[in-house]
Amino acid sequence: MEILAKDTSFLEWSGDGLAIGLFEDDVELTGDLASLDEKFAGSIKELIAEEEFKAKPGSSIATRVGSGSSVRKVLLVGLGKKEALKLDTLRRAAAAAARLAKKQKSKTLGISLPVWNNDAALTAQVLTEGVHLALYQDNRFKSEPEDKGPQVEQVDLLGLGGQEAAITRANQISSGVILARQLVAAPANSVTPITMAETAAAIASEHGLQLEVLEREDCEKLGMGAFLGVAQASDLPPKFVHLTYKPEGTPKRKLAIVGKGLTFDSGGLNIKGAGSGIETMKIDMGGAAATLGAAKAIGQLKPDVEVHFISAVTENMISGHAVHPGDILTASNGKTIEVNNTDAEGRLTLADALVFTEKLGVDAIVDLATLTGACVVALGDDIAGLFSPDDALVSQLEKAAEIAGEKIWRLPMEDKYFEGLKSGIADFKNTGPRAGGSITAALFLKQFVKETPWAHLDIAGPVWADKENGYNGPGATGFGVRTLVNWVLSSS
Repeated sequence: MEILAKDTSFLEWSGDGLAIGLFEDDVELTGDLASLDEKFAGSIKELIAEEEFKAKPGSSIATRVGSGSSVRKVLLVGLGKKEALKLDTLRRAAAAAARLAKKQKSKTLGISLPVWNNDAALTAQVLTEGVHLALYQDNRFKSEPEDKGPQVEQVDLLGLGGQEAAITRANQISSGVILARQLVAAPANSVTPITMAETAAAIASEHGLQLEVLEREDCEKLGMGAFLGVAQASDLPPKFVHLTYKPEGTPKRKLAIVGKGLTFDSGGLNIKGAGSGIETMKIDMGGAAATLGAAKAIGQLKPDVEVHFISAVTENMISGHAVHPGDILTASNGKTIEVNNTDAEGRLTLADALVFTEKLGVDAIVDLATLTGACVVALGDDIAGLFSPDDALVSQLEKAAEIAGEKIWRLPMEDKYFEGLKSGIADFKNTGPRAGGSITAALFLKQFVKETPWAHLDIAGPVWADKENGYNGPGATGFGVRTLVNWVLSSS
């Protein structure tokens, strides 16, 4: 599929499907919209009346235009109230147009949507992202693709001529999101610690990044007892993956992104029981997937910022070698951890990853992880929890997420709650009381970052969508990639 920027107006465009964005106040059709309706012999007004179309956000309808017209079908996409328009509304509208065009068997699609805040480049970028992400299909594990009908082959962004660079940027960011989706969606017998390291190697080779993969013996020398404690029950070797993007010349900043990389989480000896969703635990490497997706995008975008992409990748399995509940592990910063729950393993792998990362001397660290069910209880399936003691870093991430259309919400790091992690025989335990579980998990991670500005994103909810939602789902969403990329770009 090719996405093009065109100066052409919707009155002049010709092709299979013409998608027009309408605000709630526009359904009466005035100005150019009235002229378009007249051109199509009243088809648009008739469609609005028959379908009682109110132009609510996310709504869409289509109709065939009379024979002999330069357009075969017209598609209407709702934008809601004009004063409530958000950037992500445009991304979702483009996604809705693309999905409807495919359903209507339109090989060529023209999209006419308003320009956001007079910023044609950003508008072209989000429209392109919406189209790519909505039309992506994962057929890797099917003997035959389910959809054998015609595909959308060309999308013209109308009134956005000259924005080729923005479209290219969106193509690059979308490629990172799609990689993250593919990694999260694939089963644990396909995506393993070994294949995750191979994926990192492919990114390094294709986009000029540096790669270091620490094997078990390397991690032992660094004293990564927390990470290796989780890994010791698996028949597959752990892989500590460290990708580095370095720009030409002196970088403006040095940043690090750390992703939780559990390619499967059985729960360990605290095995996940019936109704626990154990069959979905292939998604427990969603943080590492987003980290690699961001690395792929950054490697193409080439900002003047040095970025380190890190993940301690392993499985959490059960065997005669498994860590026992009650065991004490020693992390690479010397802290001792009483493992009172082997199903709280992600924070153990992140502990050693954060210690390693801080030693790189970066200016800021962001980790993201499918860390706690408690965060899903608190914020639901669509919003990630943001934890950080650094207000400036929080502000940067909130702005990056708003542009990305990815919802995050800052939760408190209540130091008093750390009392629940105290151990009688070790420095602390890996889990606290049930109440405030996502907060105590963040407080646990805080013990492994001394001075560097740091933020933690708990993405357990939005990493997966059970049903279609805008340009996401059903399935893996690639959540976090766009926010991370925007954060890095804002630092360049």
